[in-house]
Amino acid sequence: MLAEHRTPPADTALAPSRPTRSWPRSPAEVREEVRHVLDEARRSRRRNALGGDDIIGDALLVASELTTNAMLHGGGVTAFEVTLDDEDVRLSVYDRSQDFPAPKQHADERGFMRPGGHGWPIVCRLARDITISELPTGGKRITAVVPLSRR
Repeated sequence: MLAEHRTPPADTALAPSRPTRSWPRSPAEVREEVRHVLDEARRSRRRNALGGDDIIGDALLVASELTTNAMLHGGGVTAFEVTLDDEDVRLSVYDRSQDFPAPKQHADERGFMRPGGHGWPIVCRLARDITISELPTGGKRITAVVPLSRR
């Protein structure tokens, strides 16, 4: 079984007849989209088929971190996709930058810890697979695959 949710890229969204958004505007909205897809899948399958709350939390955290990074470092989110199959949830965030994510140093010149810079290492730790694709129209897509069970 495959479940999927997509938002149109910002550049190709049709003008709506009433005010609506064409892509998630915040990490909270992305988490809500992921939660909706997972809840729908749970209703149509056995309750435990999608793993426990900790695994669902991993997917929500990865979606949130990818979105935050796109907003802070990628010029904003231009589209978002969540695809679910029997073993994984695939989260794709599109942004305007062609720069690839890079880990940041966490200590300043005096050795004090700086805030920030932890999102990308979190994504790398929780995702089974990560793909970064440059888009022909500019920008990039980062796709993280989060397993729905502990291996």
